[in-house]
This record gives sequence, C-alpha cells and structure tokens, in this order.
Amino acid sequence: MANNKLYITDTILRDAHQSQAATRMRVEDMLPACEILDNMGYWSLECWGGATFDSCMRFLNEDPWERLRKLKAALPKTRLQMLFRGQNILGYKHYADDVVDAFCRKSIENGIDVVRVFDALNDVRNLEQAMKSIKKYGAICEAAISYTTSPVHNDEYFVKLAKTLEQMGADVICIKDMANLLLPMDAYKLVKKLKANVSCPIHLHTHNTTGTGDMVNLMAAQAGVDIVDTALSPLANGTAQPSTEALVATLKGTDRDTELDLTMLSKAAEHFRGVANKLKSEGSLDPKVLNVDTNTLLYQVPGGMLSNLLSQLKQANAEDKYYEVLAEIPRVRRDCGYPPLVTPTSQIVGTQAVFNIIGGERYKMITKETKGLLRGEYGQVPGEVNEEVRRKAIGDADVVTCRPADLLEPELEKYAEEAKDLAKCEEDVLSYALFPQVASKFLAERNNPKKPEDEVRTLYVEY
Repeated sequence: MANNKLYITDTILRDAHQSQAATRMRVEDMLPACEILDNMGYWSLECWGGATFDSCMRFLNEDPWERLRKLKAALPKTRLQMLFRGQNILGYKHYADDVVDAFCRKSIENGIDVVRVFDALNDVRNLEQAMKSIKKYGAICEAAISYTTSPVHNDEYFVKLAKTLEQMGADVICIKDMANLLLPMDAYKLVKKLKANVSCPIHLHTHNTTGTGDMVNLMAAQAGVDIVDTALSPLANGTAQPSTEALVATLKGTDRDTELDLTMLSKAAEHFRGVANKLKSEGSLDPKVLNVDTNTLLYQVPGGMLSNLLSQLKQANAEDKYYEVLAEIPRVRRDCGYPPLVTPTSQIVGTQAVFNIIGGERYKMITKETKGLLRGEYGQVPGEVNEEVRRKAIGDADVVTCRPADLLEPELEKYAEEAKDLAKCEEDVLSYALFPQVASKFLAERNNPKKPEDEVRTLYVEY
C-alpha cells in the first residue's frame, strides 16, 4: 500500500444489514448488484461470517456455504471478507482446534480471501489456532483488537496487543470498534501510535451508533489509517457503519482520495434502496436503529445489546427498570474484570445485570455464562476480577489458567458421526457442529423438500 489512497471495505453484504435489519438480507437481494460492486475498486467486500451463518439457516432457509459460492462466482475480481470469532468460530462456545482448522479451510476453499478474526476478551490464545489455519490455507489474516474503554484499556495496551498479533502472523491489524466508543481525537492518536509501532496495514471498523462514526473515519484517515469500513447509504449509519458515499465525497481531490466513483456508488445504492424498503415492509428494519444514542458512551452498551435488554425486561414485565439495568451494566463489567462488550461477553454481562436488578439483590442468581466468564472458561479477562463475586459464583472450583481450548478433545469426528444421516459433505458437518438444532432442521428439509402436493395437503388441513 505504497500510495496514499484510503482503501474501503464495504459492509453492505454483511454488517450493514446485520446491524440494522437483524441479518435478514437474502442472497437474491445481493446478486443483482454484484457486477457493479465487483467493478468498484473496493479493498474488500465483507459478505460472510458474523451472524449471517446462523440467520441463513434459521430464518432464510438458505445454505450459508451456497451463498458464499454464489457470491464468489458473482464477484470474481474483489476480495471477499468474513468475520470469525476465534475459538468460538461463528457459534457461542469454544470449539476444539480440529473444528476451527476445518472451518477455516472450508471457508477459504469456498471463496473467502480475508478473514477478520477477533476474541471478545482480546485473549490472543483464543486466536492462535484460527490465525495459524488462515495462514496455512492461504487467506489474508486480519487480526482484530476489540476496542473498548476502561481503567485497564489505554493506547499502550492496544499497541502492545497489536505488536503481539503482528508477531503471531497477522497480515493486517483491525481496530474493531463495535460499539462506536472510539472518539475522533482518540482515533487519531491511536492510529498514529499503531502506525509508529507495527508495519502491517491498519484497518478501522466503527459504527455510527453515537453519531461520531464519520468523524472517527475522517480523523483516522488524517492519521494515516490504511483501510476503513463503510456501508452503502441505504443501510448505513445508526447502528451500522458510516456511509461509503459520504466519505468518498469528503476525501475527493485530497491526498487520501479513495478513487471510488460516486456515480457507480449511487447506482449500487439505488439497488440497495429497494432492498432496504423491502426489509422495512417485512418488519426486519426498525427505523429506531438510525437514532443517535449517546447512552452507548455512558454505559458502553452496543446498539444490538440495547434492543436485547429491552426485550428481556419486557418478558419479565420490568420495563420500568431499564435505566437501573443500564447503570448496573458497568458495575457487573467491573466485577468481571472489564471485558470488552461484544458477542458473547455483551450478552453475559447484560443478562447478569438484568438478574441483579430484577432479583432485588446483586448476584442472588448467577447465570451459567457469568460463572464461566469468572472461572476463566472464555479466556483471560483484561483486568482484576472481584474475588468476592467470583467465590459466590464458583465456590472453591479451580480457575482455568491455561488456553481454554487445551481442555477440549478433538471433536470433528464426533460431529461427523452425529450428522451422518443428514450431512452430504464436510460443509454440512461444520454447519451441524456450530448450530446442531438449527442445522438438523435445515438439512432435513433440504434433503427432503416438500412436493407441491404436500403443500396443498398442508393448506387444506390447516383451513
């Protein structure tokens, strides 16, 4: 990246609709725009991983692997990028190394060129296997720093982490600011320090939840960041990324010109405007996600976590406790050693805060996941844990101090055996390994599609 051009990764095919429309965009909504996107000159297109894998099977009756192959065929000139949760892969627990390795191999074989890999706790031991496998199978390894603020998180912490990731083989370092907590002037300082201390390109990912995202990208560009994430305007801003067109227009004619064509971007945006309208009419896209919410800065709660909290409180008939829960979240986070709030730690801390407030006594009831976090099952937390709370949670049980995956036996063969009646290929086994119930239902229906007469019979019975 010798020239001074700012490179763009567009998230329209993954994080934009994950953040705004609960990951409900279908592959047929993507394919008509692929020719334009492929000729745009993006550094990459983020199109897979994150929550797309689960959503494809659970809600859209789509095979996530087939989606990837279709996108690869339609985007031959552009790098395809995915988001990968280290030892969690795309699920919600740690998997054994053989599953992580196989998932990396099949993702890359099916068309992924860039794997952005992160760990919710920034525990590099949870990234070791994924990073090794990404390199082994020939993709670009983009290792991410989960950005947050706390008494233990500062620029020195992030620089040290970036240096470690570079030594581990990262080709690119990503600043992953999932809750839009990185403020513009802080972004400038952090990028400057990273550029001075590591030699690989720096890629910035932020959102616009608190309304500062465009300024964060601009200040990072001024500081010399190499690549930034943006989203085409129909699904940009709010809980998604800042808009691609706005940044391209801002930098036009400057020494950080993106060299992207606004007319072509506008053409692509026209297509996705129709898709966004369809998602609105289906009820997947709630206009509330576009509101600026500075509560994120006060409570460190990412946008997706706020909606989750509200639904938990609704179910418990305790919506009036919303602000009490918001105030409790930072306290629970402190007790747990200041984990960054991103999947799965955001759900763990948020749910525990709800229980603490609704139960009327802090830690009267402790969730299995909170116990796991305090015991070290998810890895090393960044700060000191409240020992009193830990003892209340796990009693005299030993704390896990090794790499958590070292405690797991190889398990790919076990999953292959369990899925043998459903799986037609290794990809099916991996889908089952990550989401056994969801994949079992999806694969059974795929293998035995209903005949039209079955549909008629079902309708007749129902009416």
